[in-house]
Amino acid sequence: MNLPNRLSIFRICLVPLIVLIYLFPYAQFGIEVMEFEFSHVSLRLTNIIVLILFILASITDCLDGYIARKRQLITSFGKFIDPIADKMLVNTMLILFAASATVPVLPVIIMIWRDTIVDGLRMQASAKGKIVAAGFMGKVKTVLQMVTIVVILLNNLPFELARFPMGELLLWFSACISLISGVSYFMQLKDDITETM
Repeated sequence: MNLPNRLSIFRICLVPLIVLIYLFPYAQFGIEVMEFEFSHVSLRLTNIIVLILFILASITDCLDGYIARKRQLITSFGKFIDPIADKMLVNTMLILFAASATVPVLPVIIMIWRDTIVDGLRMQASAKGKIVAAGFMGKVKTVLQMVTIVVILLNNLPFELARFPMGELLLWFSACISLISGVSYFMQLKDDITETM
């Protein structure tokens, strides 16, 4: 297995660790989680730890693509595993936020629906021997979602100091870009889907 694919696998392995740290019932075990105060905004230590792991995972996303292109290590497995690693990381964070009522549920549902449909399109294309790599809009969507997640993990800092809901605005914008990129994938693969209608 080449280095870019190892980085993708590493990114996937970080996801369960992030879930454990985010959801662990600290109070039930008598563990008091430290909080940092910034004016009227508090930030839990667990959020900071998850943020560090999330940024580390996001960096591997940038690195694996860069290394694969520079060293000509692009493989069919890489085209397959990279978007899966991205979706596992990003969608897990979005679900955690929605489950804890940190963000509205609707934009999260929209983004997960989009990913489900795109995965179905990819499966249909794969059945015909066609491997569909992430398109430009799909990459924009992923980067935007990652920035959104960072802002939410920071409890909307520094924007919250001015009481500006940047995290929520970015979340809705991410949902819109997700829809646009989903339509782009559909238009790219519609002939494969509709040929037997």
